[in-house]
Amino acid sequence: MDGNSRNRMGISAIATYEPPWLLANDWFDGVIPRKFVHHTGIEARPVSQEDEVTMAVRAVKNLQREVGCDLSACAAVVFASPSFIPPAAAFRLGGEQVARQERLRVAGRQLVRRLGIASCPVAAINWFCSGYSRAVALATRRFAPRLKLQPHQYLLVVTSSRISRITDYSCPQTSALFGDMATVTMLAPLSNQRHPVHFELLYADARKQPADGVFFEFHLRQNVPAPTEEGGREIAAERLVFSLDGMSIADAAPRAMAGALAEALTATGLRPEDLKFVVPHQAGAGIVRLTAMKLDQLGVRAEVINGLTQRVGNISSGSIPYGLKQTWNKLTGTIACPAAAVGSPGVKEVSQGCLLFRATPYHDQIALAVA
Repeated sequence: MDGNSRNRMGISAIATYEPPWLLANDWFDGVIPRKFVHHTGIEARPVSQEDEVTMAVRAVKNLQREVGCDLSACAAVVFASPSFIPPAAAFRLGGEQVARQERLRVAGRQLVRRLGIASCPVAAINWFCSGYSRAVALATRRFAPRLKLQPHQYLLVVTSSRISRITDYSCPQTSALFGDMATVTMLAPLSNQRHPVHFELLYADARKQPADGVFFEFHLRQNVPAPTEEGGREIAAERLVFSLDGMSIADAAPRAMAGALAEALTATGLRPEDLKFVVPHQAGAGIVRLTAMKLDQLGVRAEVINGLTQRVGNISSGSIPYGLKQTWNKLTGTIACPAAAVGSPGVKEVSQGCLLFRATPYHDQIALAVA
């Protein structure tokens, strides 16, 4: 990204909200395969009893407590949630009433109203596990140039995933994969002195690609079990749930993430050896290991961050900001964050995205002091 420091942007802060209810693997006894932990690294996952907007509000409130940000300086919000059922699928399976409940744009407007910043622009998207890459691209390409940000202003990219509400807990492939979480990322101009930038954004993009088959769909199931907070089970007479072709997406995702990273390097003129860290979408430990192998074939020798799913599971569009938050003081140099995801339900496609960041001298100074 060219231009003066007023036009260049980056991450000033990230905050997360993790629901307090943690569902451990023993609840899934007899459902998930014995090698589940080896393949995914997942031992437990948070489950939210609150909706996506409430979780998102909690994440923003955590950001306010951590960095003291004034929400009146927020110039725009991009809200990404992978747990809203796309309108066509919601109407087909549940009719108009269900479709009204799944209106993501309405949820985005509810979010800014509850934060008391209803006058600022808001976009709401569902790009599943590529949602963070897409949201950052929208924030920096669509909103930032149009709004002509002042040095004190910033944008918020909020992710909120409550996939537990659309999970088929009887399915061996998908029942234990996903966790619920909300994250918020503050994107600010490099000239912002109130909230100095830690990681300058060099590249942001996400796009959809044709695939060999349909990896993802929604269904209306009967008599679906679900966990209770006391550790028991309840049966839903009917439940809208997703299905996932786990083997196919596990094969496609590493190639898609490597391809997205290669495109990012080409677009920016960076070389594979320029990267110091890769913080990929944490779909599962096995998929990240396979991604690292694909990246090695590209000449990438950076440290690939893995193993962040143990207590949270796959948190979809929240996994990259969560990964950045977890490794915040470790990260230096140029960092790549590739992601891959299913495409639209019932469509032969995958989505892929990538972000490139460079640690700023300010971040390096802080990280050195903490070390």
